Amino acid sequence: MFDNLTERLARVVKGLRGEARLTDANIQDALREVRLALLEADVALPVVKEFIANVRTAAQGEEVATSLTPGQALIGVVQRELTAVMGAANAPLSFATQPPAVILLAGLQGAGKTTTAAKLARLLREQKRKVLLVSTDVYRPAAILQLQTLAREVGVDFHPSAVGEAPVAIGAGALDFARRHYHDVLIVDTAGRLAIDAPMMQEIALLHATLAPIETLFVVDAMQGQDAVNTAKAFREALPLTGVILTKLDGDARGGAALSVRNVTGVPIKFVGVSEKIDGLETFHPERMASRILGMGDVLSLIEKAHRNVDQAEAAKLAQKVKAGKGFTLDDFKAQVLQMRKMGGIAGMMESLPAELARAAQTGAPNEKKLARIEGIINSMTPTERAKPEILKASRKRRIASGAGVSVQEVNQLLSQFEQTQKMMKMVSKGGMQKLLRGMKGVLPGLR
Repeated sequence: MFDNLTERLARVVKGLRGEARLTDANIQDALREVRLALLEADVALPVVKEFIANVRTAAQGEEVATSLTPGQALIGVVQRELTAVMGAANAPLSFATQPPAVILLAGLQGAGKTTTAAKLARLLREQKRKVLLVSTDVYRPAAILQLQTLAREVGVDFHPSAVGEAPVAIGAGALDFARRHYHDVLIVDTAGRLAIDAPMMQEIALLHATLAPIETLFVVDAMQGQDAVNTAKAFREALPLTGVILTKLDGDARGGAALSVRNVTGVPIKFVGVSEKIDGLETFHPERMASRILGMGDVLSLIEKAHRNVDQAEAAKLAQKVKAGKGFTLDDFKAQVLQMRKMGGIAGMMESLPAELARAAQTGAPNEKKLARIEGIINSMTPTERAKPEILKASRKRRIASGAGVSVQEVNQLLSQFEQTQKMMKMVSKGGMQKLLRGMKGVLPGLR
């Protein structure tokens, strides 16, 4: 989402290359470019003005260390101010109330409230909390059925509701049920509209008064741009918001909402939707997002994603197998491809890497379709062929290619990739980390 903004800010740094120090003149020129970059990214004008003023003040008082270039010094200031604009620190959900803790989700239709309710329920279930989901959207029958289906998928309880019931009565009934069945959290999905209207705001305000939620979260589509600001203002006036959930952050919009909504609502961004998958909701870390926008990557989030999605037992088993010198088979190779796809595939991993490393890695990295084809080719092999790929001659390759719906050339390419990976695994088993890094230059051309 932030690709254009990242590129513009990178040009700002290049423009300062060759300068000996930060001066009023070069700060002014650089900030003009930063201002244009933010406006192009659809950041709200009042937010841009305040941000530029803060950066100018901080940059003029910045002591440039001898080890830093003026561009690096300015980027350091921009990073700190970007972090401050988006919230300065991660703000966890509050559960400081007698159970059940009620979480009310509000927002326009199409913002992704229903899916977000299920994603949030999944996160809380992983934290060992007993969760109940309920839909008060009696205007869109599919919404109730959708939430019921998603509740089953994520493994949490669902309180039934129906068209014709009053939203306040549904909410009160769900709260009573949650109390009697010892639920820790009640997540309430509310009705959205195509635009802000008075009856909608009155209804949700009454629901809020009835349920007294500990958290009232405004769900906003990150692709809305300037419209998100007007929506945020309306909901802030109608409800005592406690946080924001930004959805569709994986889209190709300019990302201005991410930088505007915190300033407009006055409440922190607590979660971001990073994919349509049910596990595509992440805790929001302002400092990490600022690093991603500036092309520095977000390696911490990548590590956390790996811990969540990678089968640690399988990884340990493979490491032990390689260490014992038992060899790396095509079944092992397929398992690694599956693990990568669980982490969001190549694209999901690249967006968390620093920009330069991501570009270098993408040069030689397979795309998502290729990962799927790799899996299909290996599935077309017999167990013996996977264990002993050296027996794969022309006739076998033709059979495998036909079974996987690919060309023989693609089968050969897979075997070549496998051999490279196999060599790397052998180097690791012999403790040759330097040899491994030298070998990776062929896979990641930008690696030094």
